Amino acid sequence: MTDVEETTATLPLMRKCPFSPPPEYEKLRAESPISRVGLPSGQTAWALTRLEDIREMLSSPHFSSDRQNPDFPLMVKRQIRREDKPFRASLIAMDPPEHSQARRDVVGEFTVKRMKALQPRIQQIVDEHIDALLAGPKPADLVQALSLPIPSLVICELLGVPYSDHEFFQGCSSQLLSREVSAEERMVAFEKLEGYLVELVTKKEANATEEDLLGRQILKQRETGEADHDELVGLAFLLLIAGHETTANMISLGTVTLLENPDQLAKIKADPGKTLAAIEELLRVFTIAETATSRVATADVEIGGTLIRAGEGVVGLSNAGNHDPDGFENPDDFDIERGARHHVAFGFGVHQCLGQNLARMELQIVFDTLFRRMPGIKVAVPVDELQFKHDSTIYGLHALPVTW
Repeated sequence: MTDVEETTATLPLMRKCPFSPPPEYEKLRAESPISRVGLPSGQTAWALTRLEDIREMLSSPHFSSDRQNPDFPLMVKRQIRREDKPFRASLIAMDPPEHSQARRDVVGEFTVKRMKALQPRIQQIVDEHIDALLAGPKPADLVQALSLPIPSLVICELLGVPYSDHEFFQGCSSQLLSREVSAEERMVAFEKLEGYLVELVTKKEANATEEDLLGRQILKQRETGEADHDELVGLAFLLLIAGHETTANMISLGTVTLLENPDQLAKIKADPGKTLAAIEELLRVFTIAETATSRVATADVEIGGTLIRAGEGVVGLSNAGNHDPDGFENPDDFDIERGARHHVAFGFGVHQCLGQNLARMELQIVFDTLFRRMPGIKVAVPVDELQFKHDSTIYGLHALPVTW
């Protein structure tokens, strides 16, 4: 067992190749797979680079997701609320037993059965946007024409958020996820979006129906006599941002990757049954929310032969874990027939992504429909000219010019 005290490196975040993790990850994993690193926030933390270690940490009860713990490792400087009002934790920032109950309350909204019920409407949304894309000018930006509006519409309809407000909440989420804006700017965006959702939830509480997720949660709370306005606002905040940002970026990244790998794309076109396998591989390859698996130790605990002390932050570098050769043979190859669903792109353990069934279904419908209806689609500029989101905590593309 080792007990390392000094910081050995600054955590690299820039992907030199847009389709691969930062090259320093491989060196870290080979030379010091559990390392003390400096974070952009000014904090220090342990960085885990092996798949086995990350999964062990995420399944351990001795690590907390509480973002308000001052020792929790952040990629950006901590936001300070301008008024004396504490944050109310959302699901992603809760620990058991509070997290267990809160997740049980809402997990029924994301079952495979409920997702299948949404399938016809999602197909309709995708077809309508591809109709508009085909009728419009060439080249077109796939991010604005398809990638962003589809998951935004889906999550708005699911939650009961007016899609007419999408420019507002998308702007707020961009500010919140950017690593290039100040903590003060992020707090302004946070408070604007929070205020919007407080008003929305308040209106729904006055006229709750079974037509959307928030309404159903309000009615359920009334049945149990455990109404909690702030919890609903926190849930809406989490699902609204996570529900459109992550899937939107995966649509763009997946499209350009498949177009750049025509042999793999041909397999999907020949057998659409392979689309889901391709999605798992895309999720593994990109791991767009890799630091969502950050935690803080609540007790002294050994991971991978290294002692991590209570109060020390840990960053599970999921993108490194998902390219660990001990977990995936030839991990830097894009192979849709790999059949490896043990990646940690959706996290692992009690905090594994609540909306993963929805994300998979949206991606499947988009890719199957896009490549069927637009077989001649291609990227309109060289890939090295594309603007990848190295400046955001959610990786993706700022724009994707395509033609057909």
